[in-house]
Amino acid sequence: MTEEAENPADAAGRVALERMFACLDEGRSFRLEAGAGAGKTYSLDKALRRLIDRRGPEFLRRGQQVGCITYTNVAKDEIISRIQAHPAVRPETIHGFCWSILQDFQSILRTLVPTLNGWAERLEPVGGIGARRVHYELGYPSVGDQQVTLRHEDVLALMMQALTYPKFRSVLTARYPILLIDEYQDTDADFVDAIRAWFLNTGQGPQLGLFGDHWQKIYGGGCGLVEHAALEVIDKNANFRSTDPIVQVLNRMRPALPQMAHSPAVLGEARVFHTNLWPGVRRTGQGGGHWTGDTSPEAAKAYFSHIMHRLAAEGWDLAVGKTKILMLSHSVLAREQGYASIPPIYGQFNDPWLKKDDPHIKFLADQLEPACAAFEAKRYGEMFGFFGTGTPKIHKHADKMAWTQIMTALIGLRTTGTIGEVVDFIAAQPHMRLPEPVEEAERRLADVGLEPVEGEARRVTQLRKLRAVPYAELIALDRFIDGHTPFATKHGVKGAEFENVLVIVGRGWNKYNFGQMLEWMEPGPPADRVEFFENNRNLFYVACSRPKIRLALLFTQVLSQNAMARISAWFGVENVVALPADPQAAA
Repeated sequence: MTEEAENPADAAGRVALERMFACLDEGRSFRLEAGAGAGKTYSLDKALRRLIDRRGPEFLRRGQQVGCITYTNVAKDEIISRIQAHPAVRPETIHGFCWSILQDFQSILRTLVPTLNGWAERLEPVGGIGARRVHYELGYPSVGDQQVTLRHEDVLALMMQALTYPKFRSVLTARYPILLIDEYQDTDADFVDAIRAWFLNTGQGPQLGLFGDHWQKIYGGGCGLVEHAALEVIDKNANFRSTDPIVQVLNRMRPALPQMAHSPAVLGEARVFHTNLWPGVRRTGQGGGHWTGDTSPEAAKAYFSHIMHRLAAEGWDLAVGKTKILMLSHSVLAREQGYASIPPIYGQFNDPWLKKDDPHIKFLADQLEPACAAFEAKRYGEMFGFFGTGTPKIHKHADKMAWTQIMTALIGLRTTGTIGEVVDFIAAQPHMRLPEPVEEAERRLADVGLEPVEGEARRVTQLRKLRAVPYAELIALDRFIDGHTPFATKHGVKGAEFENVLVIVGRGWNKYNFGQMLEWMEPGPPADRVEFFENNRNLFYVACSRPKIRLALLFTQVLSQNAMARISAWFGVENVVALPADPQAAA
């Protein structure tokens, strides 16, 4: 009886794991580059399990741990669960990791804190920092009789300065002889620069293991690709997610990291539909050049309806649990989702609301909304975590009742009140706290007054208008962002997968032009547009790599001859479909 042949993805994954194990065993630092669907999380789990099994008792005996830096608290909790909270491993967010070392250097902290932005003014009224203990927990700055409490951004700034002290670096290395970084491409760029300068360049410090994919860097502030002679590069040439037609598209898109499909015989599809035959007048730069080349709003809606009917007729299951629709455009289709009042507040700039750069929208979408959902699901610990309140002081039944009454009233106000009324309600609660950027924005508005004044700051005007919007629109906006763009951070699609994915590609974002990205793929972008190009390329790659079985793209923006040539080379001419000039007549 012959053994069953190893499938291509398993074989490629095994080779990558063997190389990673050799690095771990021999003390060499490495970067494991795992493209979409390659099983990066699986590799990280295997690394942690090998270290626990082989060196766990040794670490515990020496009072050491494997440091494991994650991008989010959710990821941290998942790692803790997978390793069953083994004490030889310390999973932390970057802030948590840095503070685990910094907190033991109080004298250095008392020297450095007054030099940080804004702290001299805070400390002046109390005669300086004195002997106060420096504390960090929730990210709200304060000065008390016994301690000062740091902001989130202060922790990283202090880490950069503390690393210049040899004793600090020695303690870090002794405590964490091995440091693994998950989603390395999204790690703070200044932190990675410091790691490179003080450890990689010197040949000292912890053994490093970087896990991630620089083509999946879609958030601002991340370091992107990390290259260094001291890092052994391990490409994981496997794809355990997608069918072979999709994998082959990804390989042609990214020939430097070819992948092997897990089940090459499984049927799937990857097609592109374009609107170049539309005879109407394309949109121009009026109101913002980022609309140039797109169809009219009415045509976009008609083409979307056409493609949905067509895919359904071809056998796609368009149920919510089967097909995900991602919009790589600020399409007019989004305006129908129920938040029409919010985008006009910010004019031609979409990032404040679509990428949650506005502190109010970020707080309400990323903290308040999931906190309310957790309360309704009776996951109270999770609720407190989203509010950033830590473990509240609940000593008796009356304390529980008070929280229940507050949350019940808040959930009701979300459906009847304005954004301003919800924010004011939270600010009035003794056990709740608005994030500092929200409080600061509210103070600036209060200083100006209730009525608009000539020459007031643009952000003040925007907040004044945002507060008047029904909160129900914020709920609708949150649902849209979470479900239709790869930018959502709460339950985003970046690491997710779906049976089928339909990607709508058009214009409307000032930082994205995917047609232009396609034109630049072969010759490369102009020198001053590299970051713009990579942002476009990475977001496009992330969207195209989500499906397991079927992928379809609908371009509402016109594609030039060069862009069409590139998309045809990736998908195959036979899989690039020209949609009819009149989508309604052909429906």
